[in-house]
Amino acid sequence: QVQLVESGGGLVQAGGSLRLSCAASEDMVRIQTMAWYRQAPGKQRELVASISRLGNTNYADSVKGRFTISRDNAASTVYLQMNSVKPEDTAVYYCNLRKIFSSRDYWGQGTQVTVSS
Repeated sequence: QVQLVESGGGLVQAGGSLRLSCAASEDMVRIQTMAWYRQAPGKQRELVASISRLGNTNYADSVKGRFTISRDNAASTVYLQMNSVKPEDTAVYYCNLRKIFSSRDYWGQGTQVTVSS
């Protein structure tokens, strides 16, 4: 099965930046979408950003203009560049993957992002 390895989480001050990475054990040609979700304490997991096989991107309203999702096809890696972070961005961030012609979800273990005020 597909494995996803996340990295880049940590502690950052409000207004700062950090970049999350997610490497997939799957060729990008077989990937329909990759995405970043996050889950804060007491809240449901929510979509942060996604990128399709064709490069189309989608963002949650709360992160538009601050976060950017991108990918390296050769490395089967997706990134989340987080700029102007806010304390409200504090959450565990999870990488998500869907294969072409499939609705099955694959998930990473999650990486903690903590934004201090």
